[in-house]
Amino acid sequence: MMDKILLPATPLPAAERAGVYRAILTRRDTRGEFLPDPVPDEVLSRILTAAHHAPSVGFMQPWSFVVIRDPQTRRRVHDAFAAAHAEAALMFPEDKRDTYRRLKLEGIMEAPVNICVTCDRDRAGPVVIGRTHIPAMDLYSSVCAVQNLWLAARAEGLGIGWVSIFDNETVRKSLDIPDGIVPVAYLCVGRVRGYHPRPELESAGWRPRLPIGDLIHFDRWNGPHREKPLLDRLAQDQEAVYRGTFVTG
Repeated sequence: MMDKILLPATPLPAAERAGVYRAILTRRDTRGEFLPDPVPDEVLSRILTAAHHAPSVGFMQPWSFVVIRDPQTRRRVHDAFAAAHAEAALMFPEDKRDTYRRLKLEGIMEAPVNICVTCDRDRAGPVVIGRTHIPAMDLYSSVCAVQNLWLAARAEGLGIGWVSIFDNETVRKSLDIPDGIVPVAYLCVGRVRGYHPRPELESAGWRPRLPIGDLIHFDRWNGPHREKPLLDRLAQDQEAVYRGTFVTG
């Protein structure tokens, strides 16, 4: 058997490593900062290529990408959002409804490009390596493609906004997506005026960033063992992110 040729398992050079972390930590869900400038095809190609190189269960690559520029199509999706947005406001406690209504939660018409990421659950047949016992792994794989696209877009100076407040069936019909293909993410894509220092919902007081130490368990859920050195370092790093002094070593 021929030996496998492996790429070196060494850290990226410091500047490249810092760039990866910067993209992760400054990525934002963009809503109201889109510019009308077109997204060049070479840039759009790069971020779609990054999305297509996401990990996928059984290497099934279940995703497809619907690139939407047509204003009438985007208007139909926006109308679906507006109807769902009005319904959603009534689902929150009364003291939060006004805050919710003031939030800008989409950029469907402002962004020059919308992308719908879908999942074909039958792409690799009924039995897929790694999906035999967790059927949703193909959906999770499509979400990995979304994250790849989002981070690549941040590296390119683009904003991405994920719109999830609408009836998925309306979106399916608006985009002629066949039955059996699941719309996973509807994304608004474009150049932006800038990125918010913190997520908008955090800045608006909707929810705080949770302390990462509260989310770490050792060996089992709520196990008695606590690794204090790691927890102390996590707290330091989370504080460094907010101070803008986070370094990757």
